[in-house]
Amino acid sequence: MFDSLSDRLDLAFKSLTGERKITEINIAESVKEIRRALVAADVNYAIAKQFTEKVKEKALGSENVLKSVKPGQLMVKIVQDELTELMGGQSAGINLKGAPSVVLIAGLQGSGKTTFSGKLANFLKNKRKKKPLLVACDVYRPAAIDQLTVLGEQIKVPVYKEPENKNPVQIALASIAHAKDHGFDVVIVDTAGRLAVDEEMMEEISNLKEALSPNETLFVVDAMTGQDAVNTAKSFNDQLNFDGVVLTKMDGDTRGGAALTIKYTVGKPIKFVSMGEKLDTLDVFHPDRMAQRILGMGDIVSLVEKAQEQFDEEEAKRLEKKIRKNKFDFNDFLSQIKQIRRMGDMKSLISMIPGIGKQLKDVDFDENALGKVEAIIFSMTPEERKKPELLNMSRKKRIARGCGQDLNQINLFIRQFDQMRKMMNKMTKMQGMAASAGKSRRGAGRRRGFRRR
Repeated sequence: MFDSLSDRLDLAFKSLTGERKITEINIAESVKEIRRALVAADVNYAIAKQFTEKVKEKALGSENVLKSVKPGQLMVKIVQDELTELMGGQSAGINLKGAPSVVLIAGLQGSGKTTFSGKLANFLKNKRKKKPLLVACDVYRPAAIDQLTVLGEQIKVPVYKEPENKNPVQIALASIAHAKDHGFDVVIVDTAGRLAVDEEMMEEISNLKEALSPNETLFVVDAMTGQDAVNTAKSFNDQLNFDGVVLTKMDGDTRGGAALTIKYTVGKPIKFVSMGEKLDTLDVFHPDRMAQRILGMGDIVSLVEKAQEQFDEEEAKRLEKKIRKNKFDFNDFLSQIKQIRRMGDMKSLISMIPGIGKQLKDVDFDENALGKVEAIIFSMTPEERKKPELLNMSRKKRIARGCGQDLNQINLFIRQFDQMRKMMNKMTKMQGMAASAGKSRRGAGRRRGFRRR
């Protein structure tokens, strides 16, 4: 995502390398490259031109203010601020004040509406501690009700459906009554899409909105369609006046034009971005973090949030005790792998680390590597997993046969595990010693203070 744009912007900033200050002359080429980068990312030329004019104005206005900052660094900061502003400035929350609150989902066929409905239900259930109800109001596409039912089963969220009823308004109103009777606090209404914007589709979704008076009407659009996504969003908003946008398929080969300009063009915020088919791949859209990622600065805040979602304080304390006693075993290692898997794919996680993602963007990560490690551990007996020291040559050969890997790979993994185990033990002891020393110093300070009084 945004790889091409990031590379082009990087080149634009490098054109200022070696310059001692910003001038009208040396900034001209940089600004031109920024404009070209935006247009190549499928940003409307008029918007790209206006954007770069603002960047140029701010850069020249800062000439006498920030003399200690290098021109390249200054341009990065200005472009970051302007990109953040272009994409909406700050994240927009979802309105869930109703009892129950109603979220109406709209969009073209194939945009990912039904999958997003499932992802949103999963998000609200696990991260907002809500009790959602999915509602199947796509009465035209034969597989739509079945698809939503399967998604609901996967995330353990009920689906309200009336397969024989072809009136979406009746179904939606009945679902709200059902939600009130059964204690659901959020109703997510999945509606029908069409291959293109048409009068019949608009009338149907408008009737649903009028009948339901939803807290949120979200327009779902495929980010990979670029500027077409922006134009479709504008057509929908002109007639529907929705509350926010959801960009799906953000993990695809998208040039980013939709994410960059949809807020500017439509005047409605991007509320969520969806990546991949997995039902936990939904993120709140943060313009400032997205700007940082576009400029290769990483996104450490999102990375920490993902880690915290998987963090179990009691488990961490238990592990610390085991590491301190050098008892960290393969079962513990397996649980750590599961936590990493739940955070997302490795390349996506590494791209969030400042300074690292850009350096490793062309490196191919073997997503099966963790699976190979798991296969090795699953080929061990329960006793071997608890006591790594039991692994002699005959046991290693049996494990190699069990997981279908070479004996050298087994030896390498066990050797690396042993080294990691020793390093973790050493670091934990050092942290303990540092903490004890800090307490001793504070205690001594308090005692000296007592004697002076």
